[in-house]
Amino acid sequence: MSDRDEYLAIRSRSAVTFDLDVRFPDQVFREGAEDSLFCEFDAVLAPEIWPALCAMARWHGDEYVELIVLEPDCDDFYIPEGLGYPAVSLSIEASKDDYWAAIGFEPEGDALGSISISADVVALTGASAKWGCWGERDIELAAFQGFPDAVARSEWCAQFGPFLDVSETLELHLPTVFGGRPVPDAYAAALTANYGSPSDRLL
Repeated sequence: MSDRDEYLAIRSRSAVTFDLDVRFPDQVFREGAEDSLFCEFDAVLAPEIWPALCAMARWHGDEYVELIVLEPDCDDFYIPEGLGYPAVSLSIEASKDDYWAAIGFEPEGDALGSISISADVVALTGASAKWGCWGERDIELAAFQGFPDAVARSEWCAQFGPFLDVSETLELHLPTVFGGRPVPDAYAAALTANYGSPSDRLL
């Protein structure tokens, strides 16, 4: 993106859905994210995720999916490196190839400048601010929230998955991130409190 005003507008809209200064395991979603679903971070920056994002947008009447990179910082990295503004606004009528063209675009042929390679923290949502996906590369994790009901959540997971709930994420995904060791108790408790179901929080 080359327009700063458009970039700032996307950032402002994202701030309605997310607390842009928060990171996992704390609560990044302003409305809470009970019963979130998770996947690996890299999956969010791959073309295959696009239909899943569009389905979430359609639930809430959004015509566009907007992605913004929060880390590295725009003014500290992207602008000094001449890479433009790290944000994308794409119609839900676009294709998987269109999504990949946007996030995989290599400014001046520099692969390291593409969002898919350079982004460390990303936030995706729509104008409704009723759904979102938040991803962090260092923990190799992305969370989705904004399911209209349990049936929609289950059907979306079956159609576009695999996705994990918070307990499965703690059991199956995060131990590898922590070097094969158990997830620290404080981290597990915070992630469960912020992203699990009421029954998870009783465990």
